Amino acid sequence: MTKHNSKAINALLDVMAKLRDPDGGCPWDLEQNFATIAPYTIEEAYEVADAIAQGDMNELREELGDLLLQVVFHSQMATEDGHFTFEDVANSIVSKMIERHPHVFGDGEAKTTDGVNQTWEKIKASERAQKAEIKGHERHSALDGVASALPALMRAEKLTKRAARVGFDWPSTDEVFDKLHEEIGELQAELTETPDQDRVEDELGDMLFVMANLSRKLGVDPEVALRRANLKFTRRFHFIENELARDGRNAGQSDLQEMDGLWNEAKKAERRRSN
Repeated sequence: MTKHNSKAINALLDVMAKLRDPDGGCPWDLEQNFATIAPYTIEEAYEVADAIAQGDMNELREELGDLLLQVVFHSQMATEDGHFTFEDVANSIVSKMIERHPHVFGDGEAKTTDGVNQTWEKIKASERAQKAEIKGHERHSALDGVASALPALMRAEKLTKRAARVGFDWPSTDEVFDKLHEEIGELQAELTETPDQDRVEDELGDMLFVMANLSRKLGVDPEVALRRANLKFTRRFHFIENELARDGRNAGQSDLQEMDGLWNEAKKAERRRSN
């Protein structure tokens, strides 16, 4: 097992403590709190995911460092307030990983990935029940623990997964497609000459929620699928812009018919490269 020197971690902790030192620290860092730093934490996690999607290991190394800084930042603020330390954070995740992997650190058995997932979910369910009891809740929900701060599409998929574990699920994708067509029809019905924007938003939300459920049924991560679609759109639109630039024009100097034709050329070029 590889042993790592703690000098780098200690150096990072020292840097963060200095930045937050009222005597000579950074004014910006000193003004921050958990709420103001939270958006940066989320942003850094997405930048890690983007580096992975690009297959850029140098970028991944840097982005992981930025994400680690977020953990250290929150831990430093918690230390200042007397809540917990970075060491407490590390010890907590060590204990959690050992408890959730009895097939590795104990006498449990799990020969397949499915077996590991089943064990993991049972342990997590037990942990959620214990947390609910500690907080004085008379009962706990199957939806407990799905963070409200998650991106909406990701949270929708997780909510449907939790509901499915207790039997609240369609038997197959056929029923999901039927529901999707139903929701599309309801959205179209709201698009009158003077649409009620609240109703339109509500119906569009229902349609997106069903799409997240369909993703789960198909075994596809909806966030990953949408990020892939975003990359595809960006790549093809750049193709359009580059082709127009050959004539000294930009997209604003073209029209939909021409750009749609270039879009189809981009698709054909991608298919040729993949063959």
